Amino acid sequence: MGQPDQQEPQAARAPRGARLLRLVPAAAAALSGVLLYVSFPPRTLWWLALPAFAVLGWVLRGRSWKAALGLGYLFGLGFLLPLLVWTGVEVGPGPWLALVVIEAVFVALVGVGVAAVSKLPAWPLWAAALWIAGEAARARVPFRGFPWGKIAFGQADGVFLPLAAVGGTPVLGFAVVLCGFGLYDVVRLVLERRRSGEVRRSAAAVALLSVAVPVVGAVAARSLVSDKAEDGTATVAVIQGNVPRLGLEFNAQRRAVLDYHARETERLADEVEAGKVAKPDFVLWPENSSDIDPFAYADAAAVIDKAAKAIDAPISVGGVVERDGKLYNEQILWDPVEGPTQTYDKRQVQPFGEYLPLRSFIGALNENWTSMVGQDFSRGTKPGVFDMDGTEVGLATCYEAAFDWAVRDTVTHGAQLISVPSNNATFDRSEMTYQQLAMSRVRAVEHSRTVTVPVTSGVSAIIMPDGKITQKTGMFVADSLVQKVPLRSSETPATKLGVLPEIALVLVAAGGLGWAIGAGLRARRSPTG
Repeated sequence: MGQPDQQEPQAARAPRGARLLRLVPAAAAALSGVLLYVSFPPRTLWWLALPAFAVLGWVLRGRSWKAALGLGYLFGLGFLLPLLVWTGVEVGPGPWLALVVIEAVFVALVGVGVAAVSKLPAWPLWAAALWIAGEAARARVPFRGFPWGKIAFGQADGVFLPLAAVGGTPVLGFAVVLCGFGLYDVVRLVLERRRSGEVRRSAAAVALLSVAVPVVGAVAARSLVSDKAEDGTATVAVIQGNVPRLGLEFNAQRRAVLDYHARETERLADEVEAGKVAKPDFVLWPENSSDIDPFAYADAAAVIDKAAKAIDAPISVGGVVERDGKLYNEQILWDPVEGPTQTYDKRQVQPFGEYLPLRSFIGALNENWTSMVGQDFSRGTKPGVFDMDGTEVGLATCYEAAFDWAVRDTVTHGAQLISVPSNNATFDRSEMTYQQLAMSRVRAVEHSRTVTVPVTSGVSAIIMPDGKITQKTGMFVADSLVQKVPLRSSETPATKLGVLPEIALVLVAAGGLGWAIGAGLRARRSPTG
């Protein structure tokens, strides 16, 4: 009678151990998503993206669609929850969690696709293309898309960065993901060879090429990266006026921000007059540097005009302007002699920040959210390129830097330099400003242009066409950056090709998925299936 009593705990332990083993893929999926997040700025651990995708490949290979959906979702949560935590800094955890829950669905669907193609020949190719297809979808829907978290944006310090000049963010991201999946396939085949003593040469060649081709391609693409001037140089000044933190009501705070930027510009003018700093050809202020409409309020116009005359150079001013009953996030070119001469209205306005989709539905859920966006901003319709003292300056305002088209068409419309005026003060000292700065570094290489990043509260920076930051400010300090920068007019392959590389990769993804579905259907119909 004693023997069965001793065996009973062992029998109970076995199922518990099996259940724990079944949790390993789920834990690995979530942790590899976290690993991908750690590869993003402000850290410079870009290479961690490779093992993150290697583990994801191991987790998804050969899974059923239901398992792949769940595992892909866990990977998405592990990646996006920490990456996007800054979205809740001002409004609380509700919108942050809602955004992540929705965005992770795209990653989950990609997971299903990766599992489906994982048994095909050259599966890393199809799987990497599927990831880029998922990014393409996220960049467009819902609410005109949210491309934050593109793999390319985590590679500003990486060896793959020159590939941005070849085919933009889709090609750069594809190379990283392909290399990661290829890394897993190499390890898998090595282990298989140890077990069975043989591996098909074609499979081994494909696995090795999946790792080698992206690296070799990146090295070859370095020839496309240059910081040499083609159209001479310009001396640019970037102004960071800072913002008041506490103690002012809304209208007083808006006026203080304008005064801060005018004051910093006038301080710079004094340094120029004293011979301490070179005189700039033009000056760039951030987004929202004048939330008081200078076309409607003469005192705001007078402050800007005084600053422009002091520095004796045109200023690009970030204003909030009401026109014909509509609100615009506008860049205004303010000449020291002629006053306002050109304007650019932000085209990609931020959902839930600058306009509120589904306003009546969201208002029924929480009236506070609707009051935070009292009036929707309208979208501009034309690319922004200012002629600033003979230099063509392209404008991509803040959130627009995340969208391929919004940066590219400034270059195709003649921009010799790109400016990304931004306002990150709402997000305090979160990682958001560093993530956005990395985007601007990728854009610099993608289009071979100097990129300036004037930000109200930091981090402002000047970025060379090779993606290197030459000057930057701290956060929540008043400061200015002055530098002679190269002007360029040639177009990279990425600029010329535009959306075509992304379309090609989406077609590759569709081809792989179609092949996998067809193979699955044939297997079911066959007598031995």
